[in-house]
Amino acid sequence: MDIDVEPIVSAPPGFFAEEVTWVHHWTESLFSFKCGRDPALRFTSGQFAMIGLLVGGKPLVRAYSMVSPAWEDHLEFLSIKVQDGPLTSRLQHIQVGERVLIGRKPVGTLITDNILPGRNLWMLATGTGLAPFMSLIRDPEVYDRYDRVIVAHTVREVKELAYRDYITGELREHELLGEMVSGKLVYLPAVTREPFPVQGRITARLESGEAERQAGVEPLDPAFDRVMICGSEAMNADVKALLEARGFVEGTNHAPGSYALEKAFVTK
Repeated sequence: MDIDVEPIVSAPPGFFAEEVTWVHHWTESLFSFKCGRDPALRFTSGQFAMIGLLVGGKPLVRAYSMVSPAWEDHLEFLSIKVQDGPLTSRLQHIQVGERVLIGRKPVGTLITDNILPGRNLWMLATGTGLAPFMSLIRDPEVYDRYDRVIVAHTVREVKELAYRDYITGELREHELLGEMVSGKLVYLPAVTREPFPVQGRITARLESGEAERQAGVEPLDPAFDRVMICGSEAMNADVKALLEARGFVEGTNHAPGSYALEKAFVTK
């Protein structure tokens, strides 16, 4: 841990202090970690919290979506590593037994209450934008509301397909979720900069109809389909424009719609 990162002895106001229990480095620029969860922390699958470290006596935090579902007794997060990033340059060195700050008030737009019931629920992610969808695809309520749950995760290199083995293997064998997942979850990994069975940006694959064909479903239709988006600013803007051109309406905490967009995305 960097020398200017202070051990967290007690949580400052507005935060819990949780011990890290597991760290996994996917690549030189991508890692996950788990920590404890205070029983008082309540959240809905798909939400994010402010998490971080104590630097210079003050909390240094960013918005991170929970990878873990709302029913889990621990918290899990997926993060990039930016070598000159104020937080991630430090957070990437976190070790088991150290503590992190977890904000007490999770929020976020990628919750099922913000979108209408429908036929298919598409979850479109680039990079670490997969995090909230990892939470949602382990929430039984999602499968109660939709016939198909389609996770389209696009990355630059194959090794960045975090949780790929879990989604295709362990999740489908889960004691409680396995049957629901096997019957309804469609996983569409894609890579943009390396050879892979599916290549190209999600916007291009939606415009051409390739993504729907791969998922084995009808073309996107706002009368039946719902979409959640979490990725880079460029991806969010491009998909938003594509959907609204087809008649999709953005949902909010006050009025559910046919798509929902998360703007909280850690870049530093």
